[in-house]
Amino acid sequence: MVACAVEAFLRAQPDFLARRPHLYALLEPPQRVHGEKLADHMVAMIERARARETSLIAARRAEAKLAERARRAVLALLVARSPAEAIEVVESEWPSILGVDVVSLGIEGRIGLGLRRLPCGFVRRTLGTASAVLRDRPTECELIHGEAAALVAADALARFIVGGAAGLLAVGWRDAERGGMAYGAETFAFLARVLETCLARR
Repeated sequence: MVACAVEAFLRAQPDFLARRPHLYALLEPPQRVHGEKLADHMVAMIERARARETSLIAARRAEAKLAERARRAVLALLVARSPAEAIEVVESEWPSILGVDVVSLGIEGRIGLGLRRLPCGFVRRTLGTASAVLRDRPTECELIHGEAAALVAADALARFIVGGAAGLLAVGWRDAERGGMAYGAETFAFLARVLETCLARR
């Protein structure tokens, strides 16, 4: 009875599964009893749906992991008692906390914080109007990451402001695949804002 009811329902709504492709991940593909063309088509649809579902789950797990690392990074930064200590925490402790290979800080103008000097207008030229960007083909790595440039295959850049000058928080990875996190930009923008607040306590 249940099977008949399900069949009747699907016949009445032939686009039901098309509107809910995630359900394909729960289905078993048919045997080749209705001909190879139908079976192969169904198998391909189910495999694609399962691949999308697996990718989505992996992305959500990675996002949750990054969020937890970001919380730890903020806690480490809040312990800093001065801008100099905050910079030391970011450049020395954040790489291991965030699970990245390098974290660099740069700033435009002549703000005396001991940060890497960036050309005027560089931050806006690099980020445009965005608060943060992810790059899987980074450019000007030596200017941004300094001596660690050779380690960077992908990076995330986020803007912060100190004393009216634009600064750049740069996080780099050896593995380009790790730089393709679409969900990461917002997290790094948040970290840059926290850093901005700490550096303003001069």
